[in-house]
Amino acid sequence: MILRNVRDRIEAEQKIRSLTVETELLREELQSRHPGTLIGESPALRRVLDDIAQVAPTDATVLIVGETGTGKELVARAIHRASHRRERPLVIVNCAAIPATLMESEFFGHEPGAFTGATKKREGRFALADRGTIFLDEIGELPLDLQAKLLRVLQEGEFDPVGSSHTKKVNVRVLAATNRDLSKSIKEGQFREDLYYRLNVFPLALPPLRERGDDIVRLASAFAQRCARTMGRTIAPLTVDCAERLRRYSWPGNVRELQNVMERAVITAVDGKLNLDRALPEVSPAAIPCAPTAGQEPSKILTAQELESLERTNILRALDETGWVVAGEKGAAKRLGLNPSTLASRMKALGIRKPH
Repeated sequence: MILRNVRDRIEAEQKIRSLTVETELLREELQSRHPGTLIGESPALRRVLDDIAQVAPTDATVLIVGETGTGKELVARAIHRASHRRERPLVIVNCAAIPATLMESEFFGHEPGAFTGATKKREGRFALADRGTIFLDEIGELPLDLQAKLLRVLQEGEFDPVGSSHTKKVNVRVLAATNRDLSKSIKEGQFREDLYYRLNVFPLALPPLRERGDDIVRLASAFAQRCARTMGRTIAPLTVDCAERLRRYSWPGNVRELQNVMERAVITAVDGKLNLDRALPEVSPAAIPCAPTAGQEPSKILTAQELESLERTNILRALDETGWVVAGEKGAAKRLGLNPSTLASRMKALGIRKPH
């Protein structure tokens, strides 16, 4: 467009500035909806942060592995934000949420008439992520035929949209995540071994919440305050009793479960005090309950397996808090009131090993 006079030029510059501001506001809004801070100071989390710092500046494919609710998407966002692709799109795909019949079209797009109902051309997720990053969550749910086409993208950087005879080239960094044991899926014929090795260039294992020590309390406090601000409420800090109950719970649903519990505790708060009596017992009744305090009767008789799990969680917490030092005045054995040799014996019996 030719600018015919100064007024046209000024109006065009104003529109550009307005669009720039709108873009920044949108970016800030998205950041607020998906806060990217990985909260915690435990050795387990520090190892994850170190891995992110190492791999983010590269273009390496990353396979994020962890239990449900451990924060795999949050880690993917952190990797993207710290990469040279940060100004380009991060496209998130939940492979478990897309019907198998539509998955190829979602990934690679389609041409008009490619199938019944395809009246318009549609760009797929890989095209939208060009020069950026794509995060494939629940990668273990991909059907085998699509796994072969994904392998082609990883190897050649190209794909064919559904119904098209023209190959598209893309430059996309792939991050993938799963809570499955993909090695087992390979043996069962449900996952391609060659695709696994292409994805597993940089494996990144996320620790379950029960192994993160006092991060549980830090996260709980952050979630409670964030939820209270959203609801326009004022909440008192966590009490020592509340913190101890949160530490003792096994958190089978991990960080996501903790977030739900703290939201419920804020909603049911009395006089600004968090109500864990309402919030915690209702979550995952099959999980190990909080240990009773002195003078209280346990809510139920614990099985041998539950007691062993409780002991394992307690030992892991002590080891995390002492930096995996067993003996000495600042060691885990001292914290637990055990002889170092006894603790070493229990660690062996429970299969507890120091992370590398």
